[in-house]
Amino acid sequence: MKKNVFMLPLCLLIFSCEVEGDLTRDAELGAPIPENTPSIAAGNFIPTSGIKVTGSAKIYKNGNLNEVRLENFSISSGPDLKVYLSKSATPTDFVNLGNVTSSTVYTIPSQVDLSGYKYVLIHCQQYNHLFAVAQLSQN
Repeated sequence: MKKNVFMLPLCLLIFSCEVEGDLTRDAELGAPIPENTPSIAAGNFIPTSGIKVTGSAKIYKNGNLNEVRLENFSISSGPDLKVYLSKSATPTDFVNLGNVTSSTVYTIPSQVDLSGYKYVLIHCQQYNHLFAVAQLSQN
């Protein structure tokens, strides 16, 4: 009986995990971009209420890849923070680029048409709370 009690939560944990899709799987980073390379688009982060954020999001062409780079970036700590490339200022139509970590470079999947994505969002996925928004403008 005790064995069944422990097996049930273990099974629930294993089978409830989500599998990363092609657009959300971590990708290889390209070579470093030379310092004088102009960005394709850029925007400064604006926090939501109660959040502290600084920095900007810039999109660069790096060989065959497009990358979002968070520059001079810092944000209030929060659980499960993600970087989204989004079509709107809310997390309704977006591509999940990955977890907010000490790495500040996020590869955009090659299938993504950048012309439709005008925002970079920092979003707490666990609690569905938007932390910051950067509206991108073309350079």
